[in-house]
Amino acid sequence: MKRTFLNIKTFAAIILTAGLMTACSSEDDTVVTPEPDTEEPETEDSEEPRWITVAAAKMGDNPGDGNGGTLIYSVTSDDAKDPTVSIAPFENGFIAPSNRTARLQSSEDGNTIFNISYAGDTGGNYTKYTVEGGQIFTPSGSEVSIAPYVGTAPRWIKLFDGDQTGAAVYVNTENEFDENDTYTRTEATIGVVTLDLVNSSIKEFQEHSVALSAEEEANGYYISRIDMPTLNQAGDKLYIGARLSKVDPATAESASDYEILGSKTIILDYPSLLNPSVITSTLGHGNTNGYRSINSFEYNGSVYQANQSDPEGSYILKIGADNEYDDTYDFNLDDALGIEGAYILAWRPAANGKAVLAYRHDGSAEGVAGAQGFFAMVDLNAKTAVKIDAIPYDPDFYLFQYQGFVVDGTEIYVTQGAVGENGNIYVVETETGEVTKGAKLVNVAGSHFIGVF
Repeated sequence: MKRTFLNIKTFAAIILTAGLMTACSSEDDTVVTPEPDTEEPETEDSEEPRWITVAAAKMGDNPGDGNGGTLIYSVTSDDAKDPTVSIAPFENGFIAPSNRTARLQSSEDGNTIFNISYAGDTGGNYTKYTVEGGQIFTPSGSEVSIAPYVGTAPRWIKLFDGDQTGAAVYVNTENEFDENDTYTRTEATIGVVTLDLVNSSIKEFQEHSVALSAEEEANGYYISRIDMPTLNQAGDKLYIGARLSKVDPATAESASDYEILGSKTIILDYPSLLNPSVITSTLGHGNTNGYRSINSFEYNGSVYQANQSDPEGSYILKIGADNEYDDTYDFNLDDALGIEGAYILAWRPAANGKAVLAYRHDGSAEGVAGAQGFFAMVDLNAKTAVKIDAIPYDPDFYLFQYQGFVVDGTEIYVTQGAVGENGNIYVVETETGEVTKGAKLVNVAGSHFIGVF
C-alpha cells in the first residue's frame, strides 16, 4: 500500500490562453527613454548598442527576501557602461507581473523580455514584452498559463534554440510501504512542459516516474527537486538538473546528516520528452538543479554544469556528446581558487568558453541576507578560475537570488550592489580580463538587484 508523503498534483487537461494583454503601466511616466547615441555616423564595423535590462527585487517582509515584486528598467549597452548614468528601477521601473520575484529571461539580442509570474493568483502566467527603453516594455503576443501543468510557482528556463522554446519542470514525491507498513522507497514523479515562446502556446507535456538505483532507493534516497533544463548540441536530448534528499528507511522521516551521492542529471528525448534516464557523476557530488540562475550551458559540443553542496566544494561538470558525464574533466572551484567550501551561486559563459561566476565559500562573511559572495572569471578549456578583484565585495551583497547575466560577444555584464545600498553595473571583457565600472544603480532600503537581461 501507499502512504502519501507529498500529494501529487492534479493536472488539467486543457491549455489556458488569454487574449491580447492590456498596455503596461508604470510608476513614473515622465522618465525620458534613453536612445542610442546618434551623433557619430554608423560605419560598417560599428555595432548598434543592445538593450541592457536591469532587474531589481523589492523587499517583502525582510531585507533581501525579494518578495515585494520585481521592477525592470532598460538602457543601451553604451549607457550601461557609462558611470555618469544613474538607473533607478525602484523609482521608475516597470513592474514585472509576479506575486513574488518574477522569473525573467531575455532574447539573445536583448530586445525581448520573457516573464512567468511566480506564485499568487497570476502564478504560472507567461507574458512577453518588447523592450523599448527605460520603463517602456510593450506587451507582445498573447498570454498563456502553464499552471495546469507545473503549478503556480514554476521553475522554468529559456532553451538556447534561437529564442523559440521555454521549458518548465516540477517534481512531486510519495513514500511507499509494503503490506507490513515497512518503508520500501520514495517515488519521484516529474512533469516537464515545453512552451512555444513565439506563438505563446504549449508544445508538449509529459509526466514520468524517475527511479534511482535499487540500492539508493532502499537506503531512502530520492529526487526531491529538479530545475534548469538544458538542450544538447544535437537538439535531441534535454538534460534536467536534480537535487537528492533522503529519508531514514527505519522511520520514513527526513534525514539531515547523510552521505552525499554523485551528482545526477535526468535525460529525456527531445522534443518528445520521453524515455527518462538518470546519469551519475563519479567525480562531483551534490546537486545540479541550481536555484534562480541558469545552471548549465552547452559549449563546444558538450554541456557544462555547476553543482552545489558538494563536500569538496563546487565543481563544473561536463556531459559529453555521448550523453554521459565525462569524469576525466576535473574542474573543482576549491582547487582553482585556493579556497574551501566553494558554492557556485550563478554563472554564465561567453562563446569563447570563458565565464563569469558568482560564488561564496567558507570564508564569506555573514551579511544581512546570509553568507554571500564574490565574482570570478573561469576558463572552461583551461579549467582555471581567478577572483575578480575589480568588482567590490560587501558582506551584504546578496547573490543567492541572482538571475541574469548579459553576454554580448566576449563581454559579460553583471550588477553589484549590497542589500539596501547603491551599486553599479560592471562589464567584464573575458578575452583580456579587463573590468569596466558602469552605470550607477540606485537602491532602496531592504531591496537588491538580481541581474541584467
